[in-house]
Order: sequence, then structure tokens, then C-alpha cells
Amino acid sequence: MTPAVRVSRRSALVLAVASLAGLMMLCWPLLLQAPADARVDPPFLFLALLPVIVAVVLAELTEGGLDARVLAVLGVLTAVQAVLRAVSAGTAGVELVFFMLVLAGRVFGPGFGFVVGCTSIFVSALMTAGVGPWLPFQMMCSAWIGMGAGLLPRRVRGRAEIAMLAAYGVVAAYLFGALMNLSSWPFLLGVQVPGHEGSLAFVPGASLADNLATFLRYTLITSTGSFDTIRAVTNVVAIVLLGPAVLTTLRRAARRATVTGTVTGTGAPDRVRA
Repeated sequence: MTPAVRVSRRSALVLAVASLAGLMMLCWPLLLQAPADARVDPPFLFLALLPVIVAVVLAELTEGGLDARVLAVLGVLTAVQAVLRAVSAGTAGVELVFFMLVLAGRVFGPGFGFVVGCTSIFVSALMTAGVGPWLPFQMMCSAWIGMGAGLLPRRVRGRAEIAMLAAYGVVAAYLFGALMNLSSWPFLLGVQVPGHEGSLAFVPGASLADNLATFLRYTLITSTGSFDTIRAVTNVVAIVLLGPAVLTTLRRAARRATVTGTVTGTGAPDRVRA
């Protein structure tokens, strides 16, 4: 099936550069060399640049134009994602937004998955009053989830496809939690967890290996065994139970209308086949 949003070589390059920039904006504290008693402030410049990078990528991906079919599907999926997120609201890690994002990226391709990952998180943040410095990182991480689903092997079908998507949903759940933790962990002061001796806070003067080990302990204790695991279970259950029906519906929508022919002087295509 032809991807809904075509990714040219230039678009792929822009997407790769933007993804690298997003990773740097998440990982830069681990690479920072600063005195041990120095204070690390949030990178407000990065927070300002990240939405610009996302906007550039979206403009590049949609440069060829979105036909009415793709635009309608994008609007519907964005609205559905926003409602699902508002209903689940991440309570105890239960988030229904990611399973639909995985299925949409699977059907419509990596470019569409990246776009709907950004738009759905942005719209849902407006609906739930979730706008804050964390929003650009949520948009980028969600875009990666949708893009990754579109890059999975295309020939897999049937039960094997559902199993593959369920496994991807588990990996995406844990990665999303870890990356979002990384976006805020370096700026938490005096992190203490009951039952754990020693601080789990970021140390500016420590080595990369020490800070990374501390971060992994922090993530495992505070997120991986609770919120992230419930998010992963939610993804698996939703994909297994609803995945076949949703995939069929999305694929039918992708094939609903196909425009062929060339544009004439009147501005209309020679032939439209529905």
C-alpha cells in the first residue's frame, strides 16, 4: 500500500536530522561537563527550538500536499486520539492513545505516523490543559512511535502482524516512559525514594557512565515497574482485542478513494475512481 504521506529522500534527511536534534535535546545533560556543585537549569533555548524543528519536519513531509482523503483521515485520527487521551488521562499508566498511534502508523506509513503523533498529542494537550515545557518532548516521542510503526516489515499479516504490533507496543511504552523521564530527571533536586539508600539525582560533575546508571535506577524504581508496565499492558490488550478490526477499518479508509490522471486546464483531474 502506498504511504499516505510520501517521504522523499530530502524529507527523510530532514526527519533524520530532526530526530538527532531531538535526541540531543533529551540526552545533553548526560554529556555535560560541569562542576559537581554547579546548578543545571532547563534548556529554555532547546524548548523554544524543538517546536520549530517539529514544524519544519511537518512542513517538509507535507510539501507535496495532502489530498482530501488523507487530510480527512488525519483530522479524524487526531480527534480520536485526543478523545482517547482525555478519557484515559494516563491514570496509573492507562493510556489508550498509543495503540491507535501504532495502528495508524502501520497502515499509513512512517510519514503519516510522525505527523499524527505530533498533532494528536498537541490537540489532546489543548483539551486537557496539558500544555507545558514537557509538551514538545511528548510530541517528538509520540512522533517517533508513529514513525517506527510505519517502518515495521510490511509483508507480515494476520496473527503474526498483531503479535508484531503488540510487541512493538510494549517496546514503545517503555521507551516513551524512559525518554520522558530523561527530559525532566536532570532538573530534579535531591531525588529520594523510600527503601532506596542514596540519592537518585543527576550529578553534573559525574561521568556519563555514573549518571546513566543513576538514571536507569531512577527509571526502574519510579516508572518502569509501575506506569510504564501498565502502559505496555494497555497497549498489548488494546492491540490484541481491537487491532484486527481497527486495521481493517483503516485499510478500507486508505483505499476508499484513489485519484488518477493528470491535471487539466480546468484544475480538475481527468478521472476520479472511488
